[in-house]
This record gives sequence, C-alpha cells and structure tokens, in this order.
Amino acid sequence: MTSWLTSFPQLSDSLLRALQRSIDNGFRSFTRSYGDLIEGFFSPLQTLLIWFERLLLGTPWPVILLVVAGLAWGASRSLRVVIGSVLTLVLIGLFGMWADTMKTISMVLAATLLSIAIGLPLGVLMARSARVQRVVSPILDIMQTMPSFVYLIPVVMLLGIGRVPGLIAVVIYALPPMIRLTNLGIRQVDPEVLEATDAFGSSAWQKLVKAQLPLALPTIMAGINQTIMMALAMVVIASMIGVQGLGQPVLRAISNQYFTLGLFNGFAIVGIAILFDRISQAWGKRLQKHREASHD
Repeated sequence: MTSWLTSFPQLSDSLLRALQRSIDNGFRSFTRSYGDLIEGFFSPLQTLLIWFERLLLGTPWPVILLVVAGLAWGASRSLRVVIGSVLTLVLIGLFGMWADTMKTISMVLAATLLSIAIGLPLGVLMARSARVQRVVSPILDIMQTMPSFVYLIPVVMLLGIGRVPGLIAVVIYALPPMIRLTNLGIRQVDPEVLEATDAFGSSAWQKLVKAQLPLALPTIMAGINQTIMMALAMVVIASMIGVQGLGQPVLRAISNQYFTLGLFNGFAIVGIAILFDRISQAWGKRLQKHREASHD
C-alpha cells in the first residue's frame, strides 16, 4: 500500500520505449524527406547573416565607434552614455575580442530584425482578434517556459549545425516579448483617440498606422529591448551548435577550464548587453516623452 502511494503509476517500459521510438523514427523520416526543402526555405537567412558579418567586420573600427557614439547620443543626449558605449567597444578591441564581438552583434541584429518582422504583425493580430490571442498566448507561454537548450534539439535535427540553425533557435527564444508587448501597447491606446479616428472616417489601416502604432511605440520599444537582451543570451548558448562569436570562447573556456578566457569574453558579453540596453531604453524614454508632449 505504501509503495503504491509513494511511486506514481506509469506506463510499462516496453510501451514507453515503443512510444518514444515511434516519435523519434517519425521525426527522422520527416527530416530525411523534407530536410533539403527546409534548408532551401531558410537559405535567405544564411545570406542575411553573411551580409551582416561582412558589413561589421569589413567596416573600419573608427567608423563603428562613431556610429555607436551617434546612436547613443541620438537616443540619450547624455555624454555619460556615449562615453560608456565607446569605452566598452574600445576595451573589447584592446583585449582582442573585436572580431568575435562583431560576429555576435551581427547575429543579434539579424535575430532582432527577424523577431520584429514576425512579432509586430502577430502582436497586431492579437490586439485585433481575441480568437488569435487565445490561440497564440499558450504558444508564447510554452516558448517562454521551455528551457533554452531544448530549442537546439529539433533545429539541429532539421538543419544540422551552423549559423542558420543557431539563428532560428535565437529567434524562437527572443520572439515572445516582441509579440506580447506589441499586443499590450496597441490594446492600451486610448479608446477616445480611436473614436476620433473613426469619426474622421479613417480606414482600419490608417487607424493602425497613424494612431495605434505611433501611440504604442514606447511599449513596442520595450519589447525590442527585451528581444535584444534575450537574443544576446541565446547567442551564447547557441555557440554549442556552431554559432560563431563571443559564445564559443566561453564554451571553450568551460571545456578546458581557461578561467581568464571565459572571464574576459563574459565581461565582453555583459558590456555589449549593457550597451544595447542603455541605447534601446533611452530611445524608448525619448519616444515616451515625445508622446506625452504631443498629448499636452
């Protein structure tokens, strides 16, 4: 009686193994049948990644520093943020991590652009349709609670090891905040503003482009900020399947107990995360102030 209560009843070992075997065999047969088609479908992602890498690695470092300084100043109007951003990149370069950092940034930029391209329309659809929200919300819950390592398994089985599988895993991991905050931002738009647009005879598209999206932009920027942070975190994990950048030295340091190598590259990742966070947050705050000023 006691053993029956303390050990939960489960399927027999033979039945459980048969179930696992049938699922694994089905997935393998699917990858064999449609693997080439899936690779061809995702081949433009390879082109996008290569283009970003060549752009960042081929651009002289003083130009990149000037661009980052310009972005930081345009977002924050703060010399402290500008000096901190430039100093972070200078230290990364001095410690010999410039090329790996540019590869990491190229992956984060590509993943962020894809997340915006996918997440923005989905967020708009969720805000417009309660049925779409009921369908998409549980999927987002699963995506956000699933351990990040699990994303690598089906992607590697479908596409193998390399940049494109890593990019897909990063996008899946970083996508939910973009969708959720786009939905939230549009739903929080003042109903009186929407009534005014209806009174002026605006179409649904005009109402979205001229009222809902501009007013929801600060919240959408917060979603972009969270997407960038999650993409950067996942890039490090995706180094396990061949994604180049700062994650690979960290993985090598863990495998071989190279304390200094892991420490330096870890600090570089933290520096890049702070740089992205400060600039994107500053843009969001500027948009919020502009929105409040326009209401006044």
